[in-house]
Amino acid sequence: MRKLRHGAWLDEDDERSLRALSEGVRRVHARGDIIREGATPRFLTLVLDGWACTYRDLENGQRQILSILLPGDLAEPFGILPDFADHSIGAVTQVTLAQIAPEAIRKAARASSRIEQALWWDLLVAIAIEREHAVSLGRRTASERLGHLLCELHLRQSLVGLADGSTCDLPLTQSELADLLGLSAVHVNRSLQDLRASGLVSLRNRRLIIHDLDELRDLSFFDPDYLHTGGAASIPSDLREAAHDRG
Repeated sequence: MRKLRHGAWLDEDDERSLRALSEGVRRVHARGDIIREGATPRFLTLVLDGWACTYRDLENGQRQILSILLPGDLAEPFGILPDFADHSIGAVTQVTLAQIAPEAIRKAARASSRIEQALWWDLLVAIAIEREHAVSLGRRTASERLGHLLCELHLRQSLVGLADGSTCDLPLTQSELADLLGLSAVHVNRSLQDLRASGLVSLRNRRLIIHDLDELRDLSFFDPDYLHTGGAASIPSDLREAAHDRG
């Protein structure tokens, strides 16, 4: 058996069921749109490879990034699709996506309590991330917001085997970080400089290096418990390989 999420174990039949869910694999170029606000979604979107984000555009031209989607993340709750998208989904890097019909994933959940539990845990973690993001926007300083985000992105990548020790990807531009953290690009730049000057982090070739994780967590009031880190999401290996083969 393979652990998918804390408290949920998947057997080989579960994995075969999940592999059969995809209605097709789609590739979207970096900074391209996956779905625009107001459109009618036909499938659930599962990120197989690359980074995506959900966001809202305001009429004055400003943008708020709502969440970051990493490999293994569903862009919407697993059981239902809205009549129209109340936000946009965009590619941060080039992304490979699986398209899944809601009824297919509901059927898989009905057939296996383990799959159902794993999907509910996935939704629980997504909601917890949104709550913590709201706390950052409301109560953390600029440097604390940035530090907390870096801790979270590092841990989320570690959980799915995408971090190399203290190093992980960080393809977000300073403008995108500003849109995510509710700050100006100037504030983001200043906060990055502060974290660098303190010897906590460095950035090189779109890669984040955390030099003192404990100190960075203390600085940003980062408690990993909200991510329910007893387990990690998993994409069936042959589905991930198919995504890379299509590249």
